[in-house]
Amino acid sequence: MTQPSRVGRHDTSDQRNDEAAHAELRPIAPSPRDPVQAPRRGEPHHSRHLSLEPGDKHDERSTPSSHHDIPEAHRNLDDIAVNRYKDENLEDARTHDLEGRTGQGRSASDGNGLSAGAQDQHKPSEGLQVSRLATQIYTVSYLILFSFLGTLARLGLQWLTNYAGAPVFPSVWFNFGGSVVMGFLAEDRMLFRHEWGTPTYEHQIEKAKRDEESGGGSGDSARPAVDLAAAKKAHLATKKTIPLHIGLATGFCGSFTSFSSFMRDSFLAVSNDLTYGSSSSSSSSTTTAPRNGGYSFMALLAVIIITVTASLSGLIAGTHLASALEPVTPSLPFLATRRVADRLAVLLAWGSWAGAVVLAAVPPADHWRGVAVFSLVLAPLGTLARFYLSQWLNGLSPAFPLGTFAANVLGTAVLGMAWDLQRVPLGGGGGVVVGCQVLQGVEDGFCGCLTTVSTWVAELAGLSRRRQAWVYGGASVVAGFAVMVAVMGGLRWSHGFATLMCIH
Repeated sequence: MTQPSRVGRHDTSDQRNDEAAHAELRPIAPSPRDPVQAPRRGEPHHSRHLSLEPGDKHDERSTPSSHHDIPEAHRNLDDIAVNRYKDENLEDARTHDLEGRTGQGRSASDGNGLSAGAQDQHKPSEGLQVSRLATQIYTVSYLILFSFLGTLARLGLQWLTNYAGAPVFPSVWFNFGGSVVMGFLAEDRMLFRHEWGTPTYEHQIEKAKRDEESGGGSGDSARPAVDLAAAKKAHLATKKTIPLHIGLATGFCGSFTSFSSFMRDSFLAVSNDLTYGSSSSSSSSTTTAPRNGGYSFMALLAVIIITVTASLSGLIAGTHLASALEPVTPSLPFLATRRVADRLAVLLAWGSWAGAVVLAAVPPADHWRGVAVFSLVLAPLGTLARFYLSQWLNGLSPAFPLGTFAANVLGTAVLGMAWDLQRVPLGGGGGVVVGCQVLQGVEDGFCGCLTTVSTWVAELAGLSRRRQAWVYGGASVVAGFAVMVAVMGGLRWSHGFATLMCIH
């Protein structure tokens, strides 16, 4: 009679362990955007549409090893909370690969099924207390630093792809490239594998595998699969609280892509002013042949179709790239990132911003100031404005990310005004050239970083209903184009665009 008693105590202990494990995954509940639960093993999938899922909610209690005080508003950052594009064959291959690696790790494990290294990683990092203020400083510093890198990458790619005989307008290139990086970050599970000091995702995979092997037919056969799905969502939700990941997704990808440039090209296509293949995409040194309104409408559709499809394709390509490179993708060490990289980012970000301001005030050459310096001075302002708009507004409506929508429409309006002011004769004063360069910095720096395509397409792919995606995407394009017509149309169809007075 003692043997059943031991079994009962063992079952009670296992049950408590399972309850504790599920308590860590407690915040992963079906959100209003995705009310349907994950299908059980063996059940058919009825939908193959994109499943990048913005707005996953995450409770800091689900990461007990975290010593950062995470701001509550970080939950609303859709561009870093997106789920990955779910492809059944891609996910099956990843699952088999992960099972193979966890099987190798268990070959040197003890009776609990965890290797010595994994047991050490289970222990929370001690002595690393970071306040809410420090977390916000690190996050803002990463946003500033990566806004510089994203702006320079966008301007550089724009210049590289703006050549004589170019088959497509330059804005397609950086919107596609930024979407690829966004898809990679959304799908990747290796760069931030250690999360806040404990690789919870890998531990859940090991636990589910052990339960599947040891439990046999006594338990619910679908439970390991459900645990894995919850662990994946928990890992994606945890990544959005890491300052470095916020900098990469919101800072770099958001600054690399530009919704305002997309809307500018859409208007220029209608007005028959979309010229490229010259020294600058904003230059009007080349002319176009006259055409009727029907051709202008077709040109508008071409710009919209090419940009949206290329960006969505880039997002999906990024997820596949992350899965293909997972075996060779390194993991960022937790302590080195927290103690070295975070503090170094503060010095680099604020020092670089101060240096850009000095170069704008006392430039070594006028050419440098017109090309990039003013853009770098204003780029962090656009990135930070978009970041806080997402925090404040994206949580208001799960079906319509209002923060991203407001940032894109506002940035489009500002770009239209700067474009008009550049092309209106203001007199022959000596400050005309400098003023024109400042306006170009507003367009490329502030507006380019305030608006984003990578986040926009990630949200389109992540909305749980196709109707919501069509409404949100259509409203963004219609509102942005309407703003451009209202701001730029009056000058274009009354006096026309004058020649630029600055070199950029």
